[in-house]
Amino acid sequence: MIIQEVISLIEDFAPTKYAEDFDNVGLLVGDSNSEVKGALITLDTLEATVDEAISKNCNLIISFHPIIFSGLKKLTGRNYVERTVLKAIKNDIAIYAIHTALDNQHKGVNDMIAEKIGLINRKILIPRKDSIKKLTTFVPAKEADKVRKSLFEAGAGNIGNYDHCSFNITGKGSFKGNENSNPVVGEKGQIHFEEEMQIGVTYAAHLESKILEALFNAHPYEEVAYEVHTLENTNQHLGMGMIGELESETDEKSFLSQLKDTFRSGCVRHSKLLNKPIKKVAVLGGSGAFAIENARAAGANIFVTADLKYHDFYKAEEKLVLADIGHYESEQFTKKLLYSFLSKKISSFALILADTNTNPIHYL
Repeated sequence: MIIQEVISLIEDFAPTKYAEDFDNVGLLVGDSNSEVKGALITLDTLEATVDEAISKNCNLIISFHPIIFSGLKKLTGRNYVERTVLKAIKNDIAIYAIHTALDNQHKGVNDMIAEKIGLINRKILIPRKDSIKKLTTFVPAKEADKVRKSLFEAGAGNIGNYDHCSFNITGKGSFKGNENSNPVVGEKGQIHFEEEMQIGVTYAAHLESKILEALFNAHPYEEVAYEVHTLENTNQHLGMGMIGELESETDEKSFLSQLKDTFRSGCVRHSKLLNKPIKKVAVLGGSGAFAIENARAAGANIFVTADLKYHDFYKAEEKLVLADIGHYESEQFTKKLLYSFLSKKISSFALILADTNTNPIHYL
């Protein structure tokens, strides 16, 4: 396999279309047409990670965090980012990062955290907007089944637990082709009326090029009449964070103690305990202070995240408990998630979980 084929598999699972605007995802270093000898899967790409890739004959590093986050103006080895990139280039090692594209996936980072905690009845904490589109097209009635089938095969018409969803209205369309036209029905230069069906389907935004290609290939007309709109609807299967419930409620101290053990945290920083049972739990891996209000509004008893600053803890306002388990600790199982997915898809080369501990924080 070449690198691009591996990338396509990853992005079928976690499309980079849904990465946050501030992020830097995708192939960061290397040639996408290079053949893959082995792939090292890691949370972070550091010099030590590149060394491990070299020692294990891997020429592709699949990383959760991007080593290049903001623009690089020089490559002189003056800091850890430049040294890592230089070492990768010198040893012909490609680096790919997925980051917030995987954060936003329903079965991504936060689902892993929820699974480790044991949450049931899970749903997205902050459903993503601008990720659902609607296609409306007009087709001769006798060709409607063919076009509709083609759209479904391309991925249109999926709504939650349902597929093959569409709305269809019959009517009469009119057109008149000019001297350069080549109409499938009717005559050029003459107004023609045709029994048509209006087909409406929704689809995930990242599938747009595939959906339109299917439409143009299946539609019989020389000029295809269609409309595309981005919907305001939120996507209940895509977005940041997750909220769920414990099978049975527990007290705050027991829950915090469990968090510390499960995530092997050096410590768990938390806001004031409220002496209330814990049943409903919100989670968000990595830096999650921006979602405190969302967790409160969703009725969470506790919000598990990382990188909370001093003043962030005030935002609990004695409505819920905030628990900071550490950035690395909250995302440490992500590489296993990627490994588990890819190992079911790839058997042509070695997939290796990185042994290098990239956590920059240590505890006494």
